[in-house]
Amino acid sequence: MSVVTRIAPSPTGDPHVGTAYIGLFNHTLAHQQGGKFILRIEDTDRNRYVPDSEKRIFQMMQWLGLTPDESPLQDGPNGPYRQSERTELYGEYARKLVEAGHAYYAFESSEELAALREVAQKEGRVIAVPSRDLAPAEAQKRVDAGEAAVIRLKTPLEGETVVNDLLRDPIHFANREIDDKVLLKADGFPTYHLANVVDDKLMGVTHVVRAEEWITSTPVHVLLYRAFGWPQPVFAHMPLLRNSDKSKISKRKNPTSVEWYMNQGFLPEALLNFLATMGWTHPEGKEIFDLAEFQRVFKLEDVTLGGPVFDLAKLRWYNGKYLREVLSEEEVARRLHDFLAQHKTDLPNDGYFRSVVKLLTPRIEVFSEFMEKTPYFWSDDFEVNEKAQKAIDDAQALLPELAVKLKNLSGFDAGRIKQMFHDFAEEKGLKMGKVMPPIRAAVAGTMESPDLPDMLAALGQERVVRRVEKAVK
Repeated sequence: MSVVTRIAPSPTGDPHVGTAYIGLFNHTLAHQQGGKFILRIEDTDRNRYVPDSEKRIFQMMQWLGLTPDESPLQDGPNGPYRQSERTELYGEYARKLVEAGHAYYAFESSEELAALREVAQKEGRVIAVPSRDLAPAEAQKRVDAGEAAVIRLKTPLEGETVVNDLLRDPIHFANREIDDKVLLKADGFPTYHLANVVDDKLMGVTHVVRAEEWITSTPVHVLLYRAFGWPQPVFAHMPLLRNSDKSKISKRKNPTSVEWYMNQGFLPEALLNFLATMGWTHPEGKEIFDLAEFQRVFKLEDVTLGGPVFDLAKLRWYNGKYLREVLSEEEVARRLHDFLAQHKTDLPNDGYFRSVVKLLTPRIEVFSEFMEKTPYFWSDDFEVNEKAQKAIDDAQALLPELAVKLKNLSGFDAGRIKQMFHDFAEEKGLKMGKVMPPIRAAVAGTMESPDLPDMLAALGQERVVRRVEKAVK
């Protein structure tokens, strides 16, 4: 069997990290089996629709490298891939269910439904919709006369519906506890339940891999598959991403927009690597692996439940590992330069820039930290913090001599600079901790910077001497 998977995000806001998470597992499952990965846009909720959200979803998937085989941008045999362009199709299938006796027209107003719902809640049962008992001919007559109606699923009143999940034991739902869900709204737009099942069937989806929050909807989908006489796909409900307190990940406690991670300068490879470990462990215990290796060793049945914690500190650790151990120095410099250009910082990608990148890579975890930690590399007009100013003030007797020593060095490389400091300290009978800090403070305005001889060599002799001389009162 050729495996076909999909994700079906709704364009209702920021591209969510949960979509990236589920997209990663669907993309991997399909491609390791030589199948297809489909991206479908569920845009039938027009009240929550955000016009530019769809474009941002595509940009997120492109940035992550999870390119779908079929989507609104990669046309295929199962289009269109926006549900708003398939509304006539849903109406056709909803009416088929009515004709077969598995669904019915319902005419209750919102006020009537609210009253019925209040009674049902007090009695501890699901809502009983009066239209269910209308004779089909009478209901059709009212629809033909132009009366507004929705189409509801006629849920069996007895028995149970069993959901078979690849990651769980069978889940049993009593039918009397499943209400008659609306399938087609009065405006002709489908609800999630109808559109989801019809699209998955017509697009040949074989494996429905989605978040576990959809488990409670799955018995309705199972009933729909049965009503249509269609075989069910394989269901696998992934564990939800959690905050540290085990609550569902939310923007109040964790950034949930993938655009935030893009703007902070996280690497897509690092984010994917981190997401792959949410509910799954590499069989060899590896923490660092790329998408190709994940595709090679991943098995869906190896996913474990229990609520993986989306730990931002751990993700930063992953990103730092990629910067220092996975990408080459040249690649880090290239990507950082592109990142800065996108964020309106125009620096030449020359030897000086690359030398600064090399110095700072061990000291940053995301690209957005680079400019924050390097203002003294780009301008003489940098802020001197209180601790650095004290170091300068305390070393006023040494700074003029050090300025001369630095100015007279015949070669301004890290080795000669370091030797000069050693010779000066020995000459004055001082420890290195008295000699080097005031130079760091004078040149960088902070006591936190890369290895001093390397930093001075990168800055260059003229710039260093000028700053040390300026620090002399």
